[in-house]
Amino acid sequence: MAISLASRRATNGMTHPASSGTDIWLFSQPPTPRQTRAALAVAMALLAGLGVSVPFTDTPLPRIDAFIPALEGAVILTDFITSILLFSQCWISHSRALLALASGYLFTALIVIPHVLTFPGAFSPSGLFGAGLQTTGWLYIFWHFGLPISMVVYARLKGEELNDRMTKDAATCAIGGSVAIVVGAACSLTLLATAGERFLPPVFLDGVHVAPLGHYFLVLNVLISMAALAILSSQRRSVLDQWIMVVIVALISELAINGLLISARFTVGWYVSRIFTIATSTIVLAVLLQETIILYGRMARSNDMLLRERNSRLMNLEALAAAIRHEVRQPLMAIIANSAAIELLLGKTPPELDEARVAAEEMNAASHRISGMLDDISNLFGEARRDPGPVDVNDLAVEALRMLDKQLKDHKVASRVELTSSLPPVIGHRGQLQEVVVNLIQNAIEAMGAVDGDPRELKVKTERSGGGAIRVTVADTGPGIDPKKSDEIFQVFFTTKSHGMGLGLAICRMIIERHGGQLCVFQASPHGAVFQMTLPELRPV
Repeated sequence: MAISLASRRATNGMTHPASSGTDIWLFSQPPTPRQTRAALAVAMALLAGLGVSVPFTDTPLPRIDAFIPALEGAVILTDFITSILLFSQCWISHSRALLALASGYLFTALIVIPHVLTFPGAFSPSGLFGAGLQTTGWLYIFWHFGLPISMVVYARLKGEELNDRMTKDAATCAIGGSVAIVVGAACSLTLLATAGERFLPPVFLDGVHVAPLGHYFLVLNVLISMAALAILSSQRRSVLDQWIMVVIVALISELAINGLLISARFTVGWYVSRIFTIATSTIVLAVLLQETIILYGRMARSNDMLLRERNSRLMNLEALAAAIRHEVRQPLMAIIANSAAIELLLGKTPPELDEARVAAEEMNAASHRISGMLDDISNLFGEARRDPGPVDVNDLAVEALRMLDKQLKDHKVASRVELTSSLPPVIGHRGQLQEVVVNLIQNAIEAMGAVDGDPRELKVKTERSGGGAIRVTVADTGPGIDPKKSDEIFQVFFTTKSHGMGLGLAICRMIIERHGGQLCVFQASPHGAVFQMTLPELRPV
């Protein structure tokens, strides 16, 4: 299993302007083909329902007094929630267009309240608030003027405000002002339709039949709705625009039935038109809730990704610090040992200068090795500062054995080297590959330290492997590795040592894989472990 200590930041592949975080909302997000197909399917279903009902629209049906309170109670609730969601998006996006649309839905929710309360037979035979014959008819007309007009204003403002949106403070004031105006307008029109009912022209002939003037007003509503549909169709559409167009289709269907196809209440067409009323009220709310849930899911996933990235970066820092300690400890110990030896050699009488010079040279080599290690670790965990070059694996093996000669002697380990001559070089960072070989030999020495009685033998072998690759094998006669853990030992922070950090082999495998090679381990016979490092050879150009 590949081990990677470098963190990567995942994105969704979308680019948003730095100045605004509102492009993720359905107000400005373009629709996907799936969303377009869904909107088209709903619109076709609405038109199909209208077409099916046309032959029966003027057929009388029994009067159901509870129908209007139940239906319009649902309209009040859904339109009020829709207005709150739209006002919220307006406050976030500072959009005047959304302010107009939210005001339209709020007006609808408010004006429906007196309509249902004054509807004859709903709560009293003639309606509450001293309602007259024309009260509910005019409230219905006011109701169906408000939403289409707000949609026309929305469509006009949306095309003009791309670079001219309100500030946050202005949006807050505009929302408060709009709510006050809408509440005032709804109250004023309610007062006009109730207390001033006698001053209004008749839109109903009696409690059931519609007057010609009522049809004319409803046709005017249809024309306003069609204007909003035309403006939205001519602009670059967003997800919200697309579903508002579906709402307009439902609204036109309702108005067409009431204005052109029926002449009285409580007919098939009258009941069907109320179904379109529910569609007009709930479509945008359903889309807003769906998109809010989707957005919440995206934000939750993004937050989870950010937390994982943060934890990954913290682990990278821990791994980097541990890697530095792990790699630098051995040459530091050599420097300490040689400095102590130089002090003793120079303190003798006469001083043993030749041996002191050898120890000083070893100290100098160890210090250069530490410097090279730091560069290699920087290249490993960050951007490479040095280009890879040709590396002779035979030299790597010989140099690693020379550096670890003292450890081999201290642990009484006999080394055997089998180098294949005339091997082509591999391409890579010499220092990093050197550390891999040193780590493998060092691990073998430490593993054989737990073996008593049996001979301790280290074998380092270089050879050609199939497919134009070079193989370096490090075998020991230690206790070996459990085959079930042959892949776990390369995982970060997994260790079988009592004081190990679990980084050496993980870093070794990462180095080899970044060089296009493989590092694996298997059990030796009769006991011991065999590590094989395979690297692609440098091919002549």
